Amino acid sequence: MEANLSHAEPSQQEAARDRSTRSDARDSLDALVETIWRLRQPDGCPWDRKQTHASIAKNMVEEAYEAVDCIEANDAEHLCEELGDVLMQVLLHAQIAADAGEFTIDDVARGLNEKLIRRHPHVFGEHNAASDADEVLGIWDAVKLAEKAGRDAQAAQANERPAGLLDGVPRALPALMEAQKVSRKAAAVGFEWDTVDDVWDQVASEREEFEREAPGSDERELEFGDMLFAMVNVARKEGIDAESALRASTAKFRRRWEAVENLAQEGGSSVEDLSTEELNRLWNQVKTSE
Repeated sequence: MEANLSHAEPSQQEAARDRSTRSDARDSLDALVETIWRLRQPDGCPWDRKQTHASIAKNMVEEAYEAVDCIEANDAEHLCEELGDVLMQVLLHAQIAADAGEFTIDDVARGLNEKLIRRHPHVFGEHNAASDADEVLGIWDAVKLAEKAGRDAQAAQANERPAGLLDGVPRALPALMEAQKVSRKAAAVGFEWDTVDDVWDQVASEREEFEREAPGSDERELEFGDMLFAMVNVARKEGIDAESALRASTAKFRRRWEAVENLAQEGGSSVEDLSTEELNRLWNQVKTSE
């Protein structure tokens, strides 16, 4: 299938689609690519010229988290700015690679477009339209497994070790996010519980193992991790994103704690001066008022 569909003849179905949100960003993106290129030239910016993939790797993570903060705050104005900062990281890495003769931003965009089309056969291919998001996830898993099979075949022809199922999950991910991705990949090949009740039984089993270990021991810490991993599988079976769920709960706790501090201050005290009983009373007062 051709990746570039921009010149395809529109069908009657296409004509009925809402095109109001489509944007022709070619000129703006081209200007931005040229700006990044200019900064890396011999007479450009000394800071930009000295950067490498490794030296700015952490910036990619930081900018992404700042964008997530805007999303969670429903702050569209600042989200626009933060997405620009994320895009700058992408373009700067691509220019660094281009300067080294590795790849260009055109390679990045073309590869992404081809992958999106390949992984959406229910939109661009012969596959029937997906009825819901869960079915889409199943399609994605099947396509990814087919892609891995192709890579494994190439590796076999070259007498190389094929990539493991979990090799594509970055170890630098936040632990909860890594657990979700690892769990989902294993489940995609059949390493899975039949029902969510079965996973809850696993959680109970992991808790028993945790409680059998000595407090403060390395073994107890490891069993606690196993209990968390089992809970991640509960979330997956329930269709819950564990990372987002925990972030939302943490944000709720922070909001309530700030309210507790405000109530304590209004009463002429600080939270450090209050007893556990008094803190619980203020906490319950905040919860009741929500």
